[in-house]
Amino acid sequence: MADTARPAHAGVYLPPPLWYAVGLAVGLAIGRWRPLPMTAAGSPARTAAGVAGAVAFAALALGAVATFRRARTTVVPNRPAAALVTGGPYRLTRNPMYLGLAALYVAVAALANSWWPVVLLPLVVAVIDRRVIAREERYLAGAFPDEYAAYCARVRRWL
Repeated sequence: MADTARPAHAGVYLPPPLWYAVGLAVGLAIGRWRPLPMTAAGSPARTAAGVAGAVAFAALALGAVATFRRARTTVVPNRPAAALVTGGPYRLTRNPMYLGLAALYVAVAALANSWWPVVLLPLVVAVIDRRVIAREERYLAGAFPDEYAAYCARVRRWL
């Protein structure tokens, strides 16, 4: 007989921001070895893009964390969820924290004036999608079956 017990948590053991940090660090290291600048040094457009990415991060990720706190559930993916969070930025995307981290990643790449991290971003997002989001979605589907199915039907995974 198969074990149908609900898992205790999503089974994500490496902190998701670590994946973004590794991709960013590798991209910046490649950029030091083989520079691939976005613009000439001191470009106001590049600086504005960096600031815009940082603001997007703050709005999405920090808003998501605040929404989790109001729901009295954890943001740590290797702990059990006490509630399914669907308010705040979760009304617009099922993954505002990861979307916010991607915006911060691009902001840092812009401020560092290097295309290399941006080139590596699809790989980072693929890892997040498969090693983090897929596990979290399986867990939430088991933990909150009807609620999560309805939520997925009305809110997109990314945007």
